[in-house]
Amino acid sequence: MKSTEQSKEKLVIFDTTLRDGEQSPGASMTKDEKVRIAKALEKMRVDVIEAGFAISSQGDFEAVQAIANTVTESRICSLSRAMVADIERAGEALKGANAGRIHTFIATSPIHMKHKLQMEPNEVLEQAVGAVKIARSLIDDVEFSLEDASRTEFDFMCRITEAVIDAGARTINLPDTVGYSAPGEYGAMIERLLNTVPNADKAIFSVHCHNDLGLAVANSLSAVQAGARQVECTINGLGERAGNASLEEIVMAIRTRKDLFPVATDIDAVHIVPTSRLVSSITGFPVQPNKAIVGANAFAHESGIHQDGILKFRETYEIMKAEDVGWSNNKLSLGKLSGRAAFAARLEELGIVFDGKEDFNQAFIRFKELADKKREIFDEDLQALVSDVQMGTEDDVLTVIDLEVLSKSGQAPHAKIIVKYQDQEHSSESSGDGAVDAIFNAIEKLVNSETRLQLYSVNAVTQGTDSQGEVTVRLEKDGRIINGQGADTDILLASAKAYLNALTLMRNPGRLHPQLGGV
Repeated sequence: MKSTEQSKEKLVIFDTTLRDGEQSPGASMTKDEKVRIAKALEKMRVDVIEAGFAISSQGDFEAVQAIANTVTESRICSLSRAMVADIERAGEALKGANAGRIHTFIATSPIHMKHKLQMEPNEVLEQAVGAVKIARSLIDDVEFSLEDASRTEFDFMCRITEAVIDAGARTINLPDTVGYSAPGEYGAMIERLLNTVPNADKAIFSVHCHNDLGLAVANSLSAVQAGARQVECTINGLGERAGNASLEEIVMAIRTRKDLFPVATDIDAVHIVPTSRLVSSITGFPVQPNKAIVGANAFAHESGIHQDGILKFRETYEIMKAEDVGWSNNKLSLGKLSGRAAFAARLEELGIVFDGKEDFNQAFIRFKELADKKREIFDEDLQALVSDVQMGTEDDVLTVIDLEVLSKSGQAPHAKIIVKYQDQEHSSESSGDGAVDAIFNAIEKLVNSETRLQLYSVNAVTQGTDSQGEVTVRLEKDGRIINGQGADTDILLASAKAYLNALTLMRNPGRLHPQLGGV
């Protein structure tokens, strides 16, 4: 890896998109999807990738294991509660890692200890120390988190921090778990702790801030100024409730305001926008247009005064270059005459690798079909195409075979659909309030899922009237929330794909992620 700037201390970037980001309702990912994102993070030169919560499910264990066996340039981490079974499961998942880390945690605030853990402070301290010792017996790199640190009594925070460092923890994480703290207060807490704990110099102090009050990035940066040297963050600020500190905002704030921050990162920023789009595509969580760094309007200038200033001297209204974070056309110079070798080479450049020839063949067929429909194909089209292929290669997947929709002014739209399931075709038809409603009603006649539609959204994958539409459908049943995605130049077909994908995932427990807790 490249070294950080001379005279600057290194700030470790710890990405938890695959763990805390996945705790967003409906944002759960398959193993293959997690591996794709992990490879993108590796290409971005992220220092630590928290790949998942190994004990939470067999699917999560296999995802952590797959990432540990695939990624070599970033350190791979698994979360675990301060419990023996959790820690051992994390250690097992990380056996193949080139560099691994076990991240264990326990709640330390009075409200959590009393009402959630029902434990006394001394019991919590004893369990924390024991957990760190067990983890250190399995792996050299152990991180310990004081869950709800921002509401923890300071004296107890010092006691437990000193004790777990003595036990072998080399990273101490102090999360603002519920997004309660404010920047001055949070930074002061970090600085005071560093100056009070006698063995603080033997560990890197880390922060993990939630965005409930919209202060996650500000709190994280305040902590960095106070001495924290690891920031835990996610792509697009993804995370449970209001999300986490946004990786792209943290990295670019530090890079842009070098005069304020005595640290530098090793992040290769040109991969920020492509990774943002990949995460958005896989999770079905669109990026708002005015989102800093990665939003569609982040570098757009509508005002005439602004446009005039930009034309005369860019720095008048732009503090960063769009191309520095990966904004570009990313045009793929392939077409319907392109062969498999060129197609495979471009997929490899994008970090996309298929497990078997069948998936690659299906992707190549879809590419050819798309090339017949679109004049220009972009990298974003390929990402959407690959996601679509990976959603529909298993025997128990619900797949659209044919769709016919009649929509005429003054008449209720009517949809006829043929769906394939386990090598058998099933047909249905229905009317609805709109074309999409008719399609969903026809599907429900076949499956009678008893789910509730929570969200239906459409986003253009690229610019132009021939752009693929990427549809997200969010379904809820018995408290479980699942996102389904579908992409096609035909929005109605993409809608059917998305709904069927969500139904498939709703039936597949390997995709579901039980929320056991976190920092």
